[in-house]
Amino acid sequence: MFDKSTWIRLPRNVLVGHGVLEDLGDAVEELSLSGNPLVITSPSPNELVGDDVRAQLPEPQTVIVAEAGFAAVQKVIDAAEEMEAGYLVGLGGGKPIDTAKMASDELGIGFVSVPTAASHDGIVSGRGSIPEGDTRHSVAAEPPLAVVADTAVLANAPWELTTAGCADIISNYTAVADWQLANRLKNVHYSEYGGALAKMTAEMLVDNAELIRPGLEESAWIVVKALVSSGVAMSIAGSSRPASGAEHLFSHQLDRIAPGRALHGHQVGVGAIMTAYLQDGPEGMWLDIRNALASLDAPTTAEDLGISEAELIEALTTAHTIRDRYTILGDGITEDAAYEVAEATQII
Repeated sequence: MFDKSTWIRLPRNVLVGHGVLEDLGDAVEELSLSGNPLVITSPSPNELVGDDVRAQLPEPQTVIVAEAGFAAVQKVIDAAEEMEAGYLVGLGGGKPIDTAKMASDELGIGFVSVPTAASHDGIVSGRGSIPEGDTRHSVAAEPPLAVVADTAVLANAPWELTTAGCADIISNYTAVADWQLANRLKNVHYSEYGGALAKMTAEMLVDNAELIRPGLEESAWIVVKALVSSGVAMSIAGSSRPASGAEHLFSHQLDRIAPGRALHGHQVGVGAIMTAYLQDGPEGMWLDIRNALASLDAPTTAEDLGISEAELIEALTTAHTIRDRYTILGDGITEDAAYEVAEATQII
């Protein structure tokens, strides 16, 4: 008897484009949410557009998140319970949006995502990433009820945040290949639709890398569309597999070995170069990935990331221990093999 089923949770409203922040109130009203909102943001986004957001919401209260972590999530939960918030609004980059996402999941209420930087695909996905000490936890959470991404705001975000978002998306190439490998060797469930969508977003950025430049709204439009598509791919798959393979394990291990040196997306991009080489050899996609990252001014070497050769090799040889997720790294690669791939791809 056929008993296969799936449950895909997606945002009901996605607004992307010039000046759409002005439509936030209408987008929220259309959701028919009850109660008053709690806005979760960080200092810079709050100063930039916090008042514009609050002006469109009924009797909002605000929590400022200076540092991400489980303590910040609990702070939001406590504030929401005290005011009996009807829903949450995550305003800013990764810290406030992931904090709002995880708090809303714990509270059992919806949240709205209002990104001010195109730095990660978490603006629409059902995954939250929270640091704790020298590690980072990636956990399942509710996707946003709505996403309001104003390209005029995103285009003015620090360029390094945009390049980090681009690198994160480009790494979908290697994540999907790892997912397919796990399907063949370990019978891990693979979604053709989710995999195709994730790979398409990577192709979108590689093909348009030369068009993505600082301060251009057209560039912000391309990047945020790719970020939304990547988040949707994860919702379709019901996991982070479409956007997280060996390159993400490498980045998470770097967070432990050399915390705070580089942005997550930049670490993932460098990891994707090496992962692609391991997957397909010298004739594979690694050079296309490297060239696209270089065109975007994103890091392509250990030096660019601010880490030593020894730290990079340690991260690459131990990345497989991060979590129980089968990738091209298998049960680990030797130090000699790590040096060989890092030198062949000009990472060191």
